[in-house]
Amino acid sequence: MGTQAGAWDGFAGGIWQNEVDVRDFIQRNYTPYEGDESFLVGPTQRTTDLWNDVLALLEEERKRGGALDMDTDVVTGITSHGAGYIDAAHPERETIVGLQTDAPLKRALHVNGGIRIAVQACDQHGYKVDPQIVDTYTNHRKTHNAGVFDVYTPEMRACRSAHIITGLPDGYGRGRIIGDYRRVALYGVDFLIRDKERQKASTPNVMTEENIRDREELSEQIRALKALIELGRIYGFDISRPAANTQEAIQWIYLAYLAATKEQNGAAMSMGRTTTFVDIYAERDLARGTFTEEQIQEFVDHFIMKLRMIKFARTPEYQELFSGDPQWVTESIGGMGVDGRTLVTKTAYRYLHTLENMGTSPEPNLTVLWSTHLPRAFKEFCARTSIATSSIQYENDDL
Repeated sequence: MGTQAGAWDGFAGGIWQNEVDVRDFIQRNYTPYEGDESFLVGPTQRTTDLWNDVLALLEEERKRGGALDMDTDVVTGITSHGAGYIDAAHPERETIVGLQTDAPLKRALHVNGGIRIAVQACDQHGYKVDPQIVDTYTNHRKTHNAGVFDVYTPEMRACRSAHIITGLPDGYGRGRIIGDYRRVALYGVDFLIRDKERQKASTPNVMTEENIRDREELSEQIRALKALIELGRIYGFDISRPAANTQEAIQWIYLAYLAATKEQNGAAMSMGRTTTFVDIYAERDLARGTFTEEQIQEFVDHFIMKLRMIKFARTPEYQELFSGDPQWVTESIGGMGVDGRTLVTKTAYRYLHTLENMGTSPEPNLTVLWSTHLPRAFKEFCARTSIATSSIQYENDDL
C-alpha cells in the first residue's frame, strides 16, 4: 500500500481506493474547465523533429502501396516483440514509448482472427506468411474465423454467398473493442490481478458450463495482466504499481492500449475517454511544480503521435468497405456529466491542440461529445479547430 499511498497522494478518497471504480475516482477529483485556450503552448523542437521522422515514414509507406513493412514469421502477442522506437538510435527523444512490433509502421501478424485473412492481407502487399505458421493455424490451432464458419447454418451460408447479408468480413466480426485502459494507470497491474483472483475465488464450486467458462476466462485475464507487466519491463517500466505522475499515467494507459492492439485487431480499436482522467494528474503536477505546461503538452503530443501510428494488416475486402486504412482509435472528449458538470478539462483542449502542433490526422478519431450545455469557450475552440483542420468528429451528448 505504500506505493499506492504515494501515487494517490493529494487525491480525494472514496470507493475507488478499495475496489476498481475509475468513475468514482474521476467524479471526486476532476476539475471542470470553462476558460479558453489561452494557456495552450506550441510543440517542442523534440516533438517537431519526431513528427517529421514519422511523416517521412508515412510517405515511404504510401510509396510502397500502403504497407511499409509486415511481420510474416512472428505471431503477434503482448510480449511477442522487443522494444521498438521511432528512432532506435535515440529512444530518449520519445517521452511516451511503445510500438506494436519492433519497428515503426511494421504491421503485426494477427492470425487468431483467421489464418486466411492474415495470409490475404500479406499477399496483397507482396509478403508471404511463414508456411509453418499457416500449417499450424490451419490444421492444429482453431481461429475465430474457423469457429464462425463452424456455426453457420446452410441458410446463413446461402445468404452470405448471395450477398443478402453484408457488412464486415467474418474475420472482423469482433467489431469495436474498447477497454478501460485507465485502470492500469490508477491501480497498477498487481491491484488488477488481485481483483481478478478474488473474482475467480468467488465463483461457485458447482461446475456448470457457465461457471467453468467464467473460471477459464478469468484465468486467461490474469495471464494477460501478467504479460502486460512484462510488456512494461520490455520498455523499462514497472507498471505493476500505480502511475505516480502525468507522464506515467499517459504511459501506463498507452501500454495497456498497446497490449490490446498487439493481441487484437478488431474492426475498431477504440481508446474510450482518457482526457478527464489524465487531467487529474496534470492538475496535481502543475500545482506541485512537477511539470510545466510545455512538458504536459509534449506528453500529450507524443501520446497522440503514437496513436497515429497504430496500424493493422487488413484484407482487400476490408479496404473495399473502408477507405483510408482506418483503425478507429476513438477518443471521446468533453460532454456533460449526469450531475450537470461539464466533463471538459484543460486536457480536452490539449488533445485537440495536437491537431495544431502536429497537423491534421484522421487518427486517433478525436470525438467531441457535443452538448448545448458545454462551456461556450470550448464550443468556439472546437468550431475554430474544425474549420482549420476538418479532423474532429462530433456525437450528440444531449440524447
